[in-house]
Amino acid sequence: MTHTRNTPVSRKQSLVPDLDGMADRAARAWRERMAVDPLGGGRYVVESTSDATYVVSLPGSRCSCPDHTIRNERCKHLRRVAIEVTEGRVPPPGFRAADCLACGRETFVPDAIRLPLCPTCGFEPGDRVRDRETGDLLTVVAVADRRADEVEIEALDATVAAHPSNRAYDPAEPVVEAVYPGSEQRYSFPRSRLVRRPRAASAGDASPTATG
Repeated sequence: MTHTRNTPVSRKQSLVPDLDGMADRAARAWRERMAVDPLGGGRYVVESTSDATYVVSLPGSRCSCPDHTIRNERCKHLRRVAIEVTEGRVPPPGFRAADCLACGRETFVPDAIRLPLCPTCGFEPGDRVRDRETGDLLTVVAVADRRADEVEIEALDATVAAHPSNRAYDPAEPVVEAVYPGSEQRYSFPRSRLVRRPRAASAGDASPTATG
């Protein structure tokens, strides 16, 4: 068996917080059974272990519970919401949970984004991609927050979704604009029609074909 040299070794340690060393409210935020439900706008409903429900505003550091409103303490509910946001269990303020339109996995996206894509499926300008239908290589220049059945192809007087080569793709997918090597003309595609390629890969020689 071959061992990799100079491989970092994790120290033997617990990943669970030391609750005994925490202040009471902080420890209770970790220990007690609570449910956190995002309301949007940085507000969350927290159902406590006693079945009482309170509203937490994370940006305003406020909670409707007596411990905060009367005693002016940073209560366990505020702390619990902060923990669940940090742990990725609920979306942070300004984000919402949504299913990725490309792969279906749940992801957190900014509230302003209408058509959600997870980090794995989302493209950035400069990403190199391959067209599933033709094998052509392209470079992404933009991702529109509009559906394939909303974006018009002016030369054809039809939407991207209605293009014959795109009819197998979900018309609700976001539209990705991309260019062929050596060209500045933009072509529009449904997101899942394009496959990401490593940035280091050579673009090769590819010429435009009939696309959406």
